[in-house]
Amino acid sequence: MIKNNKQQLLLIMEKAINAAKPVHNFPKLLKKPKGEIYVLGAGKAAGSMAKAFEEQCPFDLEGLVITRYDHFVKTKKIKVVEASHPIPDLNGYNATKQIIKIAKKTSKDDLVIFLISGGASALLCSPLDGISFDEKQKINNELLKSGASIDEMNIVRQSISAVKGGRLLELIKPSNCITYGISDIPGDDPSFIGSGPTIYTNNDTNKFFEILDNYKIKISKEILSIIKNNLLPQGINENFHLIASPMKALKAAANLAKKIGFSPIILSDKLEGIASEEGKRMANLALKIKKEQHYKNISLENPILLLSGGETTVKVNGFGKGGRNSEFALSMVNTLKGNKNILGLSVDTDGIDGSEDNAGAFFSYETFLTSTKLNLDIKKYLNNNDSFSFFEKTSDLIFTGPTLTNVNDFRAVLILPN
Repeated sequence: MIKNNKQQLLLIMEKAINAAKPVHNFPKLLKKPKGEIYVLGAGKAAGSMAKAFEEQCPFDLEGLVITRYDHFVKTKKIKVVEASHPIPDLNGYNATKQIIKIAKKTSKDDLVIFLISGGASALLCSPLDGISFDEKQKINNELLKSGASIDEMNIVRQSISAVKGGRLLELIKPSNCITYGISDIPGDDPSFIGSGPTIYTNNDTNKFFEILDNYKIKISKEILSIIKNNLLPQGINENFHLIASPMKALKAAANLAKKIGFSPIILSDKLEGIASEEGKRMANLALKIKKEQHYKNISLENPILLLSGGETTVKVNGFGKGGRNSEFALSMVNTLKGNKNILGLSVDTDGIDGSEDNAGAFFSYETFLTSTKLNLDIKKYLNNNDSFSFFEKTSDLIFTGPTLTNVNDFRAVLILPN
């Protein structure tokens, strides 16, 4: 029974990911500008977005996009450069220089198409003058370990960048710029997708300093002075089009779940918080539904499927391996303690959960049984941030490979009737 349910959950997961792929979502460019068309962009989906755009565009164009290593897509006209994520490297730094060069050469008769998706915050890398590349890397690394939310991370990244928070748009002007985005951001705020290179933000410097203080991130006085003297530009945002989002993926998953015979419930497309805490909270909700035999007015006559998106964070205390999705799943295993009627999965829709090559993990009663047979201490693995190793031993890791899109996390928790 669990095996069949697992296959159903994997099919639902695939449906959600496919709904977020750019090939299904790009509108056609119907009018040619007087000048040239330049396509620029960055993100884990940048290569697939570039390919999808040039296939539907009947006009000549050129450009460059930056994507993550192993996310290369062959294109005819747009150059695709691979770089490091989540810590920036020199490939990303040098490719960003090329994007800046193209942006500066455009004229008022040209059209710039900007393609943005999750991951661009690390891939598009150009610190403010006076901040070294090494210093930017160090700040980024501390942010990733701090437990800061994705919104908080992006506020810091915007403040220290020469291209984020609308600063790239300032270089593109007076050319017309149209931005197409795939959202990995809770709430789909375009100024936070990839830290908004072509989108103005209302963030102020005070928020930046509050975040540094809250997470005890130390920055030199020289860098703080540079940031105070380089406030983010302000303006009215126009010409932004969202082509894929977490909610769109969740709705596609819910539609398939109904056809299978489940009762799907979309809890939220913007679930945030510490992964281990949110996993515990989700497990307790599932246990409550199981005990009461309903969720609100929905009876457990048919299996109830809890769907959610968003992005949790991991506060790194240990030295293990694993990302936020496998940690979320491990926290559920720890809380469920072998409940036979609750199973599920948690994955990153880009196919890479944290620093390892898995998308996430599946969990069920059999996961608990296997861990017991192997004498695995669940709490110890959880406290050491070693969820990857745990699920590797129980054979519950999920591998999709790079999906070439990114609408954040996807979680599906199935509650079976008696």
